[in-house]
Amino acid sequence: MKATKTIISTLRESPSDAVIASHKLMMRSGLIRKLGNGLYSYMPLGLRAFRKIENIIREELDNAGLLEIKPTVIVPGDIWKESGRWETMGNEMLKATNRGGQDMVVSPTAEEAFTALIRDGLSSYKQLPIIAYQINTKYRDEIRPRYGVMRGREFTMMDAYSFDADQKSLDESYDKCA
Repeated sequence: MKATKTIISTLRESPSDAVIASHKLMMRSGLIRKLGNGLYSYMPLGLRAFRKIENIIREELDNAGLLEIKPTVIVPGDIWKESGRWETMGNEMLKATNRGGQDMVVSPTAEEAFTALIRDGLSSYKQLPIIAYQINTKYRDEIRPRYGVMRGREFTMMDAYSFDADQKSLDESYDKCA
């Protein structure tokens, strides 16, 4: 890629709200740009670096035998109500109602989605263990978003979930991911 054919916008000084070194460097080098309070966009060079890191993580997890799942970012509120976290997550969750009157959530985490997806696909405990992971966008309505992409409102997170029949299997799943 030629520098003349991309967007490279650097800053001489760190923005006043940039506190930690990584945030300052990413902003000054033009890897990210602030779109709103706690909302950062990856610019072309930042996105290339981001994707390279993401691919290294994905390759390692795939080699360890984990299965990648890509759940939706918007999930039904019913699964959050079933888990009891509809109320306990409070204001950090961005909730909406679709035109059919169904409660929806912009996913702050994926335990509910993964549990629903895996349990609905299981017919026997003999299918266990299953270790699934995702690399996906999350949204948390942080009270005071800070530290750039480290504590922003929207971010990409990798997390993994194991579904095991017993403690021994759980320990083996944990060791596989360590």
